[in-house]
Amino acid sequence: MSPLAVDRHMTEYDESGQVQTHCVSTVVLRCQPVELYKILKFEGLAGSGAEAKQLIDDGQVRVNGQAEHRRRRKIVASDRIDYAGHQLLIVVDDAG
Repeated sequence: MSPLAVDRHMTEYDESGQVQTHCVSTVVLRCQPVELYKILKFEGLAGSGAEAKQLIDDGQVRVNGQAEHRRRRKIVASDRIDYAGHQLLIVVDDAG
């Protein structure tokens, strides 16, 4: 069963004053922890687990502002994942 994501878009400005829009999703986990590559796959940021692992290996994914190279990094509530203009904010479903 995949996590549930709620999307919204944020607009920010870069150093030159140009508008930068990116997608921010709140991902509600039914249980924790969840491995990083699985979240990328379930949320559609990677087409497969192998692709998600390659993105992580290539240093394209950040967790809590830091480049992450551990495919199986355990993601828990309050973590933030950034990849290619998408930001995932992680929360846990207390009812589940």
